[in-house]
Amino acid sequence: QVQLVESGGGLVQAGGSLRLSCAASGLSFSRYNMGWFRQAPGKEREFVAAISWSTGSTYYADSVKGRFTISRDNAKNTVYLQMNSLKPEDTAVYSCAADFTLGSTVRRTAANYDYWGQGTQVAVSS
Repeated sequence: QVQLVESGGGLVQAGGSLRLSCAASGLSFSRYNMGWFRQAPGKEREFVAAISWSTGSTYYADSVKGRFTISRDNAKNTVYLQMNSLKPEDTAVYSCAADFTLGSTVRRTAANYDYWGQGTQVAVSS
């Protein structure tokens, strides 16, 4: 069956960096758009970043643009999220997700994603 397993979360001071990884199995990884979402306590899940399966184009939420970088390694079936200049408001559970689409459109809505990981906690102290 399909599995997405995140790792790399933890506690970091404001201004620090973390690199999240999401290892996928049980699916044709190179044919899926991959996204990162996050959910803070008491808040709705929100889009963070996504990367296209076909073009490698990347997309970001305004709140993380310029600080976070999404990338993928199809040979390793892994998607990454490099997070720099972290802020306390970045504290959340971060989940990766896979979206199968035939087209080139990269979607930002969680409901469009087919598979999800269990999430990894990121905590940023001030």
